[in-house]
Amino acid sequence: MKKLFLGTILFALLCVFPVTTMAEVSVGIGISLPPIVIGGPPAVVALPDTNVVYVAPDISVDLFFWGGFWWRPYGGGWYRSPYYDRDWVYYNGVPSFYFTIDPYWRTYYHNHSWHGHNWNYQSIPYSHLQSSWRTWDRTRYWQDRKRWDVQDYRAKPQRQQQVLRKQRQGMYYSRPEVQQHQQFQRQQRQEQQRQPQMQQQRQPQRQQQYRDKPRPESPAREKGMGAEHGKGK
Repeated sequence: MKKLFLGTILFALLCVFPVTTMAEVSVGIGISLPPIVIGGPPAVVALPDTNVVYVAPDISVDLFFWGGFWWRPYGGGWYRSPYYDRDWVYYNGVPSFYFTIDPYWRTYYHNHSWHGHNWNYQSIPYSHLQSSWRTWDRTRYWQDRKRWDVQDYRAKPQRQQQVLRKQRQGMYYSRPEVQQHQQFQRQQRQEQQRQPQMQQQRQPQRQQQYRDKPRPESPAREKGMGAEHGKGK
């Protein structure tokens, strides 16, 4: 029932806000998603080899922090909010940071090992993240100073990063829920393309109906005809 309700909301959103490309555009209407069950503001860790993406590792669903927003995939789509637990807004597209994330990060997290190197990650309290993330981004704190807390860390060459991004894109778009969501979007685009054509077809019909409709005599003409009839008597 919740999925049907969510689908109805998405249908209305996409009808009001045309989707012409997969551009990164958000629709500014809050959507109620299933709540994330956590005891309080989540602690996060910085994910290595990303564009400074933070993740809440100790909850069962993916919850990321990037660029001042919390990000959450759901039902093949993406949502973001300035809050971690409410006011989710549908995001048309996949956020650019996502394909920099290693899909096996949870395994590396639990093993304290990043691709064979000790990963002595730092658990960052929520309040510390909120007060410091801008400074960390500006100074490249995690990339240059902390080296992601990975022992003997070496950044991957640019070419290898591009190859990994393409591989991750392929993995992501092969997911059944993502394919279903894309099919839904295609249907909405087709419906939006048909709407102007249907409106153009209705316009001549309305004009013809208006011309064919009998028009009542004007009061002035009726009055004049009554006066002429009286003279005849």
